[in-house]
Amino acid sequence: MNILLDTHILIWALEDNLRLSKESRELIINPDNLVFVSAASVWEISIKKSLGKLQTPDNLIDEITSHRFDLLAIYAHHSEAVISLPEIHKDPFDRMLIAQANYEHFHFITADEMLLKYPCKIIFNP
Repeated sequence: MNILLDTHILIWALEDNLRLSKESRELIINPDNLVFVSAASVWEISIKKSLGKLQTPDNLIDEITSHRFDLLAIYAHHSEAVISLPEIHKDPFDRMLIAQANYEHFHFITADEMLLKYPCKIIFNP
């Protein structure tokens, strides 16, 4: 299974945070699954970190790759796919992540209930 992590799920996975559900944790560590982190998440984390709103490792990319996560670039077709999404969520990072998950046919792990309204293969982390 190919999985795309929502930004907060990525942070919880890197921290080994207890808010990460057992199901999410098992999917993430399963060696049969490919786990992706979007450049949109790296961008979002970097912005929040620069504003002092978030504490994350200074070597974020190294942490991501050491956890065997693959980086997913933002391509023009991902950007174009955002236009077809219903206006459910206003956050541009979340909209890009959903567009990428849909376009790539990935499962998307999130704890954001609002994102459940999108027609996407979502794995909800309660």
